[in-house]
Amino acid sequence: MKRLLKVIFIKVPVVLVLFSLCQVLILKWLPVTLTPLMIKRHVQYLSDENFRTEKQWVSLDKISGNMIKAVVAGEDNLFFEHNGFDFDEIRKMMDEHKRTGKPIRGCSTISQQTAKNCFTWCTDTWLRKGIEAYYTCLIELIWGKKRIMEVYLNIVELGKGIYGVQAASEHYYGISAEKLRLTDAVRLTVCLPNPLRRTPDLVNRYHRSRVNQLMDLVPKLVYPDWVK
Repeated sequence: MKRLLKVIFIKVPVVLVLFSLCQVLILKWLPVTLTPLMIKRHVQYLSDENFRTEKQWVSLDKISGNMIKAVVAGEDNLFFEHNGFDFDEIRKMMDEHKRTGKPIRGCSTISQQTAKNCFTWCTDTWLRKGIEAYYTCLIELIWGKKRIMEVYLNIVELGKGIYGVQAASEHYYGISAEKLRLTDAVRLTVCLPNPLRRTPDLVNRYHRSRVNQLMDLVPKLVYPDWVK
């Protein structure tokens, strides 16, 4: 019995920690070309003969700084300041839930979204959230902000079967990610967090309002020197 408990509570956790460290260390340098979400979508659309996956890894210097600014403005204003978690936003979310009784809304940072897409199956469970939080800490510590942004912009879902900014730029605009104008980047960002229902060319009141909001916010934020 003692041996079994030792395996369960000591050896298994040690193996899992070492495995996760190896994953994160390897992916600090190698392109992330396949994620659990990509596999999940492929299975989901097996019966759709028109479904195809579009993705192309590019280095961060081949992605317009406009795209970085747009996703920071739209998804995570404090990306360059926090350590993976926006605790102020989490507190606001919990207070809103207690005050109004509304369902808990998402407030994931770009780091959390990257960890979720890279290392989990994106299920809506507390176990997944725990794994996501663990990997968020690891990538913040080992990758750093620049690498997190590079991975995020290469794996983020931006349409049905479309992953990464390069593939989305070519699909929607017929240009490379390097040539994205700010308006193009903002329109792509507004597809999030529901890219299966929204597209950059969608025209409705919410879309126009959100585009205008981000166009106004982008120049007000502060970015590091590596964001051109």
